[in-house]
Amino acid sequence: MILVTAGQMQRIDHGTINSFGIPGMVLMENAGRGALDMFIKKFNPGKTDKQVGILAGRGNNGGDGFVIGRYLMEKGIKTTIFLLSTPGKLTGDAKTNFLLAQKLVGKTPGAELVEIPDAEGLNRCKAGILGQDIFVDAIFGTGLNSPVRGFYEKAIDLLNESCKPIFSIDIPSGLDSDTGEVWGTAIKATATATFAFAKAGHILHPGNQYTGDLEIIDIGIPNFIAQQEKPTLFLLENRDIAPLFTPRRFESHKGSFGHLLVIAGSPGKTGAAALCANAAMRSGTGLVTLGVPQALNPVLESQATEPMTVPLPQTPEGCLSDSSLATILTLLKDKQALAMGPGLGTDPSTRNLVQELVQQSRVPMVIDADGINCMAGSLELFKSRKAPIVLTPHPGEMARLTQKTTGQIQSDRRGIGSQFARDYQVVLVLKGAQTLVCCPDGKTFICPTGNPGMASGGMGDVLTGMIAGFMAQGFLAEEAAMAGVFIHGLCGDFLAEQTVFGFLASDMISAIPKTIHDLLL
Repeated sequence: MILVTAGQMQRIDHGTINSFGIPGMVLMENAGRGALDMFIKKFNPGKTDKQVGILAGRGNNGGDGFVIGRYLMEKGIKTTIFLLSTPGKLTGDAKTNFLLAQKLVGKTPGAELVEIPDAEGLNRCKAGILGQDIFVDAIFGTGLNSPVRGFYEKAIDLLNESCKPIFSIDIPSGLDSDTGEVWGTAIKATATATFAFAKAGHILHPGNQYTGDLEIIDIGIPNFIAQQEKPTLFLLENRDIAPLFTPRRFESHKGSFGHLLVIAGSPGKTGAAALCANAAMRSGTGLVTLGVPQALNPVLESQATEPMTVPLPQTPEGCLSDSSLATILTLLKDKQALAMGPGLGTDPSTRNLVQELVQQSRVPMVIDADGINCMAGSLELFKSRKAPIVLTPHPGEMARLTQKTTGQIQSDRRGIGSQFARDYQVVLVLKGAQTLVCCPDGKTFICPTGNPGMASGGMGDVLTGMIAGFMAQGFLAEEAAMAGVFIHGLCGDFLAEQTVFGFLASDMISAIPKTIHDLLL
């Protein structure tokens, strides 16, 4: 699903009106009528004899509200339009639609139009507003770019405190259309009708907690005008992931689905290595070889029964030594992908090994956890790599990579992640709530799957194994990352149907085959 910013949407509207020739009045009419259809389906106010209160601002969002008000009146539904302004401040299409609605008010039983120009007017009308059964929020649209103040703030809080259903037009008033941040206060909508495209603010946290049920209304914008904006932000959906999987041929064998090498593990962290390798097997990879420090090999042989294991030279402390480089490069000759990092540690010799593998590996690689930490301070090495790279940091690891604080990463996940992917030409999977897949070409994909029940140790190791397993099966780096994060989240959602407490990374591994099966139905 394409997501657009406020600026992109403004240019799309402008192009439709001025270049293509569809008048703004027609677009507003289409928007209002389409939103009305959703409103009727969702709330059915005519059947239940509910009173509808429309709170309208003086911009185009208010104009959409006036259109909805007209149609509600025509249907005989009790409708009150509360104009949070004076008519003299209305302009353009919004003013035209206000005047049309005004004409109907005098001719429609149960219809009212109330002007609320200031806080004093809001106080006078408070009882009348709270007397409505359902609200239509048409106060602010996608162009809001400063904190909500004055009686607008009080009006939004009044609607929220009413605990009655609220239907927002385009975006809940008070939300930043580009980031989903709240400009001081924002409508907590039951449902939102947006126009032409979903906006980033509908999907990004915390905006997704305010939007409610979201429906995209087609208002007649030609596709070629939208594509001229070259969208760069997308929401992952089933239809993006399912086509990546092709039917398995009857004569297939284990060699048909790739051979993955996993370099992982250190004393006390054998579980991470086993989880990664086992997840790759459960993701459909034909063969997995797990390379570990030699002293840990007996332990891993019992934890990872389907993957093969290879003991590798280690340091006196039991971590992988850079003297294992030649052996690993030989192992890679018949492999299709490399995963390294889970439980690896950051011994100086291990760090040297990781950095050499980044430069010398000729197969696509996924780098996670301590593999990422081993690259901190040496980012220029990414530019000398010979194969695609997927990085899968959590916010703390991303902070170490970029020499920022975790708070800075979390405050601009999309901006920092996308810039990093472009600068170093890697696929960056920035984990967390709404994991992001940032691609070297500037595109960013938001993952909508997953839940708080996944906040436990080992989940990232499973994700690394899944992404690397898909790469070994022939997925492109971007495809493997998208499939991995989406299906990983779906596994968590499947488990959360039973409980959001106490499910383990190993439970996720068991859920992978059925989750992929259900995705492909």
